[in-house]
Amino acid sequence: MDTLKDLWKFMKSRKKFWLIPIIVILLLIGTLLVFGGGSAIAPFIYTMF
Repeated sequence: MDTLKDLWKFMKSRKKFWLIPIIVILLLIGTLLVFGGGSAIAPFIYTMF
């Protein structure tokens, strides 16, 4: 949680709020790959990338 707090402080102090959508998309892609890696839909997920 400290990493997220530090990231938020950085974005708030430097006015870098445009980073929020990028971070959210990266987190969504990461969770999709982690949870979809062992399932039957894994071949379809990997073809997207």
